[in-house]
Amino acid sequence: MANDWRRIYEALFVKKSAIVGKGLYTRARIPKRAKIGEFGGERIGLREAARRARSRKIIAIVELDRFAYDASVGDNAFRWINHSCEPNTFMRCTPTRAEFYALRAIAPGEELTTDYVESQHDGKLPCRCGARGCRGFI
Repeated sequence: MANDWRRIYEALFVKKSAIVGKGLYTRARIPKRAKIGEFGGERIGLREAARRARSRKIIAIVELDRFAYDASVGDNAFRWINHSCEPNTFMRCTPTRAEFYALRAIAPGEELTTDYVESQHDGKLPCRCGARGCRGFI
């Protein structure tokens, strides 16, 4: 059971997204509440994360309690997960990990999305998720 998420993670792939840029998709059915994987990348300090975020148009950084992960360094698939106001995944953060889980069953070929909630965009980036309940900004 513990290694099921690795099988799910291995079924992920990146392709052009209908939302924006590239997106993260799955080749396999993902059951509701299943762990999909963990956000990764270069481990950096929080001050460095803020500095990098200010200088980038596309931000692939998750801040945890005492450090952050910059997924633009390395090959972590979650770098490509797009925001949606009606997502099919959620991110659970602990002091040292950012893990993704399915909010509902996800079909093969479906794009994985998550609600960024708080982000470096401070509610100023127009949202392009297309969801019926779209808030308009990230």
